[in-house]
Amino acid sequence: MLRALGIRDFVIVQRVEIELGPGFTVLSGETGAGKSILVDAIELLMGGRADAATVRGGAERAELSAEFDLDQGVPLASWLAEHELEGDPGSLILRRSVDPAGRSRCFINGHAVTLAQLREAGEYLVDIHGQHAHQSLLRAAAQRELLDAHAGAQALARETAEAFRAWKRLEALAAQAQAQFAQREAERGDLQAKVDELARLAPREGEWDLLTAEHARLAHGSALLEGAQASLETLSEAEGASLPQLAAVSARLRALAEHDAQLVPVVEGLEAAASQAGEALRELRRYASRVELDPQALREAETRIEALHAAGRKFRARPAELPSLAGELQARLAELDLAVDPEALRREVGAAQERFAAAAKSLSARRKSAAQALSKEVSEGMQQFAMSGARFAIGLRALEAPAATGAEEIEFEVSSHPSLPLRPLVKVASGGELSRISLALQLVASKASPVGTLVFDEVDSGIGGAVAETVGRSLRRLGRERQVLCVTHLPQVAAQGDRQWTVVKAGAHGKLAVSVQQLEGKARVEELARMLGGAQVTATTRRHAAEMLGG
Repeated sequence: MLRALGIRDFVIVQRVEIELGPGFTVLSGETGAGKSILVDAIELLMGGRADAATVRGGAERAELSAEFDLDQGVPLASWLAEHELEGDPGSLILRRSVDPAGRSRCFINGHAVTLAQLREAGEYLVDIHGQHAHQSLLRAAAQRELLDAHAGAQALARETAEAFRAWKRLEALAAQAQAQFAQREAERGDLQAKVDELARLAPREGEWDLLTAEHARLAHGSALLEGAQASLETLSEAEGASLPQLAAVSARLRALAEHDAQLVPVVEGLEAAASQAGEALRELRRYASRVELDPQALREAETRIEALHAAGRKFRARPAELPSLAGELQARLAELDLAVDPEALRREVGAAQERFAAAAKSLSARRKSAAQALSKEVSEGMQQFAMSGARFAIGLRALEAPAATGAEEIEFEVSSHPSLPLRPLVKVASGGELSRISLALQLVASKASPVGTLVFDEVDSGIGGAVAETVGRSLRRLGRERQVLCVTHLPQVAAQGDRQWTVVKAGAHGKLAVSVQQLEGKARVEELARMLGGAQVTATTRRHAAEMLGG
């Protein structure tokens, strides 16, 4: 459940803080006051698209936050634990900021996350039904998506689409292989020769760096040994060697330091130098004892380096890149081996087609079952919305050729009277009927939704009177099971709310300010009276508003 919503510098909203409760909450306000901006804010927090217009003019960025109750053991809690995004027990906090360039930063429980992760978390939390849903309902794609969502078949629909695309890719490869067989065979022969040559050379990852370092050591073995021995003589073995002289100077100055303390630092420095020089001498002796002159090893290293250099020149690659090049050529050869083997390719195409057929069959079965149940529930809902005798059905017709969307096309059908046949929704529904059918669909779909918060943004557009009151009661009943937020301009719907907030827009000196206030008692009666009577609120409309609230 959405516990609190915070909005700052968003569109025309400077700062708004709302604390929400369970049940059915109504958001009302005059036309243009910014009621739907609150829904837009929730949608952004659920991972919706942001742009520069999101930020209020003159502000550095828009800041949005939402706090939700989170029960332990629910799927979202497991998802948060899996992604190491847990927060305080029983609570979940989402935050998003958007700068004037449209760039945003997203946080879950204080942890920075990607927009995709925010969107994935949002799918567990909120289901938004927009005010233009009845318009999209005429699109075949929207009808199919609604049915799949009600059937819980979105994952299966994606699997079917992916299987279809994989099948068609292999079919295209088969056709291309047939058309370009000779060309591919020539390429395959050339590749095979290169792969064989590199296999004989067998370049190893990291070999080039190790080989060049070893070659440098072997090639300069004489110079290294000669230099080490000469240095040893200069330091300790030749007449007038450095170390004995350094020790003699230190001893002489040490004796003189007894008469002048100013010489003490000089003596200590010389003794330290003598100690370090002695350590260097010992290391140099060990080094000289290990240096070997190995002409055979040097010749072998030079031969290997020349072989790698030659291969690099031939294949237009640096010697160090030869191991990865060998892998790439081998992978390409494997592709061509498949392409030039028609029988193997036919088997791959057949297997891919079978995978698609199996996925499409499962999807069709899921759709058929859901279509029957949804048709019945929406037909029952239409009776409540002043469409007595009307019927709703979802037609599933087999496609002549399968598609990424499955083996059938989905079409919503309606009949406004028992004596009339079912016809496509796009051809027979009037604007008012379409709004009511859409609302019936959304109410049914929302019951199947597993999320805890449902948001309806002026979905009651195009209805009124007794139908509006029925809609309000339906939303109130739904609020007993889930948290329901509804933006409405209808007093009949607003009166059914467990609580009501109003959005107020005021302006002075060219600046707009939006505030959100919870209404209780007389204030709520006054708002309902305004919704009933418009700008002219009378004692009659106030009395009618009080009656609607049961006062």
